[in-house]
Amino acid sequence: MEHPLLRFRLAVTLLAIVIAVGVTGYMLINGWTLLDSFYMVIITISTVGYTEVHPQGHAGRLFTSGLIVVGVATMLYGFGVFAETLADNTFGRYRRERQLQRELNQLRDHFIICGYGRIGTQIVAEFEDHKVAYVVIDQTEEALERVRSERRLHIEGDASKEEILKQAGIERARGLISAVDSDERAVYIVLAARALNPNLYIVARAGRPDSIRRLELAGATRTISPYVMAGHRLAELAIRPAMVDLLDTLHHGEAGIGVEEMVVAPGTKAIGKTLEESGLLAPYAARLLAVRKADGTVNVNPAATAKLEDGDLVIALGTEDQLFESASKLR
Repeated sequence: MEHPLLRFRLAVTLLAIVIAVGVTGYMLINGWTLLDSFYMVIITISTVGYTEVHPQGHAGRLFTSGLIVVGVATMLYGFGVFAETLADNTFGRYRRERQLQRELNQLRDHFIICGYGRIGTQIVAEFEDHKVAYVVIDQTEEALERVRSERRLHIEGDASKEEILKQAGIERARGLISAVDSDERAVYIVLAARALNPNLYIVARAGRPDSIRRLELAGATRTISPYVMAGHRLAELAIRPAMVDLLDTLHHGEAGIGVEEMVVAPGTKAIGKTLEESGLLAPYAARLLAVRKADGTVNVNPAATAKLEDGDLVIALGTEDQLFESASKLR
């Protein structure tokens, strides 16, 4: 968004031309000094009603008459631009845009949510609960009105465009979630995101089953169909309701315990050590459920002699203190 003062470019330019022509005219027609000519131009175009600096002849009065018409019209145009700027609250919107851009520049290890429909809104609610940094991208007026009223960090635009993704800090992002309702747009979004950040974790929503393969070929790390997921969830609730309730309780931490994922990042002191040597099996640490290797293989209830490698994903169960203790072993 351009600075609001730039809207006055034309008005200021026209005013400067009127003043320059007026000063030059008075100096040439009446032979006045520069100061007298400038003063006469200012009181003329501002219509303050002061008397003439010096008596004028017919040529001077005709020139003054023309200067009044042109000067007053220019001043009125300038006041019109000023009134329009105030009515549109341009200064307020510019200030909010600057604040938004500062917040975007400070984002690190965040998620980019493309689409703020029903699914995108639920994702944002979950991220808010888990204190996960995010930014929303959408271009529909209804979604933008909601996200503005809720004061969420957002960008207005097409998420498939590279400049919009760069504005969202895709180079610094932890992941991207495509929650748009068009599979075609989702493919373009995934392609653009993967091109800008080859290592980005991308989750895409597929409206049709045949779109899952397309999104995976475009570069999506994981692809989810809301209909398949909802059907699976309903079936599980019908067959194993107690298990579903237990998993929900663990996921949301309602019973004081929860399940957490911890990544073995490069430079971690636990790399090359066994689970026992790293301290992950200590009594005061969280219960170790599984370790997923970088190639996707999962080792459930791993042995104490299993070694940790760069890129491993450790899944643990425990209280908040126990999970923090286990996380500290992987720093």
